Amino acid sequence: MKQSTTLGHSTLKINRIGLGCMGMSEFYGSFDETESIKTLHKAIDLGVNFFDTADMYGSGANEQLLGKAFQDRWDEVVLATKFAVMRGANGEFLGLNGKPEYIREACDQSLQNLGIEAIDLYYMHRQDPDVEIEEIVGTMADLVKQGKVKTIGLSEVEPETLRRAHAVHPISALQTEYSLWSREPEKEIFDVCKELGITFVPYSPLGRGFLTGAIKSRADLEEGDWRLDNPRFTDEAIKDNLRFVEVVDEIARSKGVSKAQIALAWVLSQNDEITPIPGTRKIHRLEENLGAFEVELTQTDLDVIERNMPKATVGDRY
Repeated sequence: MKQSTTLGHSTLKINRIGLGCMGMSEFYGSFDETESIKTLHKAIDLGVNFFDTADMYGSGANEQLLGKAFQDRWDEVVLATKFAVMRGANGEFLGLNGKPEYIREACDQSLQNLGIEAIDLYYMHRQDPDVEIEEIVGTMADLVKQGKVKTIGLSEVEPETLRRAHAVHPISALQTEYSLWSREPEKEIFDVCKELGITFVPYSPLGRGFLTGAIKSRADLEEGDWRLDNPRFTDEAIKDNLRFVEVVDEIARSKGVSKAQIALAWVLSQNDEITPIPGTRKIHRLEENLGAFEVELTQTDLDVIERNMPKATVGDRY
């Protein structure tokens, strides 16, 4: 299995299993900075070079954490961060902002948090409905010209929006949720990315941890875990969605590998450029995820998954 690719319209080489860092600062229950830094260093040692954060993760704390962890190793890292989701002084969510002045300020703040002079990949996290995509991408293009950003990406946009954006400035990456229980991008986004030479970066490729089999009830989630408020993690939804896990488990048992490795290998098998960013704070989970490179899914395996996988997921993504 091809383990690296070139990131969209850039010269940046990235490994095809990156690391999502969101949970190291917020959202998934308790976290430990020392453990997170050890995991980040181990990731580099194991060949991971593609790391994903955002200015809203921990209200800047996640970027600062990565800045601390990578201060002597930036030459080994391709870093993606994002703007647009505003947070208040107490962490409250204040909506989306895509105005040019805000984008410029957000970029400068991210550079300061990270302690670097240029962001490798800068994403629009979500589109501000009050600002046209052409204006947003035009501002991002100016950041590239200024040398503050190397290449740009978008997250969670419709195919037509992606085309309009790409007409203003080459888009290198599109980030959207994609996994065995979130397959919406297959309808059109995949084809548009392929046509325009855009790397598709799935977040939550393990279904927010659900496809690993680690969550069998709400009792498996810590207090404060945002999944407790997510429609897919009600008691009823978990019970019904465990059908996905059963199919993954059957293939995993037949190959003597973990469910996480099957779920990731399936994502990787969709095309040679797709680059998932499973999140973890723990070294043993990181090592397990990277083991997906060694899993070979035959056409028969893929057919079995396709035939037996439930056709619908219970609960909306958000």
